[in-house]
Amino acid sequence: MNVKKVSESIVTMTELVLPNHTNQLGNLLGGQLMHWIDICAALSAAKHSQRVCVTASVDKIDFHHPIKLGNAVTLVASVNRVFKTSMEVGVKVYAENFSKGTRIHTNSAYLTFVSVDENIKPVEAIPVIPETEDEKRRFDEALQRRKARLEKRDNN
Repeated sequence: MNVKKVSESIVTMTELVLPNHTNQLGNLLGGQLMHWIDICAALSAAKHSQRVCVTASVDKIDFHHPIKLGNAVTLVASVNRVFKTSMEVGVKVYAENFSKGTRIHTNSAYLTFVSVDENIKPVEAIPVIPETEDEKRRFDEALQRRKARLEKRDNN
């Protein structure tokens, strides 16, 4: 089986916040952002596995700062760790105001995907190798999140 580097799974997506994406305060709707996060993460998982990938769970989405109407939203996703048939994908979200020249990290999210075959059956995932210190940290943290997720599931 092939092995891939984390860097080979990186997907960057940019969206413009339009009026139909915002609430009454002129802030990006959380649901709209979650939709973009899911798409970006799914593309990263598919790029890594070279298969269609389905969302198995959304672990955590942190909202640090509001994203305003007119901002450019950049989402950067990569595979953090691969398990037998599943993989954790991390997504970082940045809001940019081009006229002010500002860029801030607004959100982080962790999602689990499963790659599937033509019959929509899970298939063994391609292992991933972290190279940088940041990738190694995220690789280790992904195992801790998985353990917590499985423990919570078993206790329910």
